[in-house]
Amino acid sequence: MLVPKLYAYTFLGEFILLYPVYTLLFTDTGLSVAETSSLFAIWSVTGMILEVPSGAWADAVSRRLLLCLGPLLAGAGYALWILFPSYWAFAAGFVLWGAQGALVSGAFEALSYEELERLGQESRYATVMGRAESIGLVADAAAIGLAMPVFAAGGYLAVGAASVLACVLCAATALTLPEHRASATATDGSYLSVLRAGITEARTDRGVLHALLLVSFVTAIWGALEEYVPFLGLETGVAKTTIPLLVLVVWIGAASGGLLAGAARRMPGRAYALTIGGAALAMAAGAMSGHPAGFALIAVAFGAFQLAGIVADARLQERITGTARATVTSVAGLGTNLVTLAVYTAYAAASPGLSHGATFALLVVPYLFIALMAARPSPSPVQ
Repeated sequence: MLVPKLYAYTFLGEFILLYPVYTLLFTDTGLSVAETSSLFAIWSVTGMILEVPSGAWADAVSRRLLLCLGPLLAGAGYALWILFPSYWAFAAGFVLWGAQGALVSGAFEALSYEELERLGQESRYATVMGRAESIGLVADAAAIGLAMPVFAAGGYLAVGAASVLACVLCAATALTLPEHRASATATDGSYLSVLRAGITEARTDRGVLHALLLVSFVTAIWGALEEYVPFLGLETGVAKTTIPLLVLVVWIGAASGGLLAGAARRMPGRAYALTIGGAALAMAAGAMSGHPAGFALIAVAFGAFQLAGIVADARLQERITGTARATVTSVAGLGTNLVTLAVYTAYAAASPGLSHGATFALLVVPYLFIALMAARPSPSPVQ
């Protein structure tokens, strides 16, 4: 029953009806664009600060515990937003939401891999994670679809209550997950020794470091660009009412990539590199086309990037040999956050002088270098 519970946890964690309307709540409360941007910064910085420390906590204490605490923190944040709408309540909520992301990141992957390994099914990891990613996208779409009628019927209180309920159910699901794991036997079991062991493995094992870099860069660039897809759609000249359809096309592509990740797990290095390089070219061509039909190419690219990211994560998990698995995985999460922030910064800097299509094409250029890196034989793990 492990895998269905992982899927349920993923769905409930993304089935948050507040997601599509929380910026409206900020606007109705009177926040300026600058204040809203500062909230996003608080959210990002919180996640980055807590990412690796929370991974070590998961290794030293319990991954299941952190998977339970994370949604409860997010739910508390959403409740603050609805009950006490103000800048400082929103800021506190984003701190709690950022903490939730950090607690879950690393712990979820580590628990999933080791429990599958215990069952002799670690080869299914890429398949399971790919399907989980796709289920998360379905949950996002379902939340968007339900948010408007629920909001129309009960306002912010209704969507907020539904979001808090989803978080509570997600936390309850976490408590049902199995966790058969010995304490950190490679260390003295203390938090600091676990943290040190994870960082040392990430830094000194060339095979792990190679996989960490792939996970960070492959996942972050397209993940950041996804936020700008609606702007790209508007640039094609379609009506605003058509934008959700174009976004849906892209989501279908990403979900399809997740579903195919299991079959691609053992692809040779050159095929993997060609997948990344081909996806970059498809993304650039679709974005530069200036036509809605170009979104078919963008969807294919997003699917390929999703697939490549999940495969990179699976290969990272296979290379981790120490007991600080969640810590090492959280280092990859921190790298992803840093690259994502760099992409946001680069997009903001490029947008005044370039079209959205040209900016997309420019920002996928690093994927060509990543493809060259991926084509090289990966270093052997440290024994």
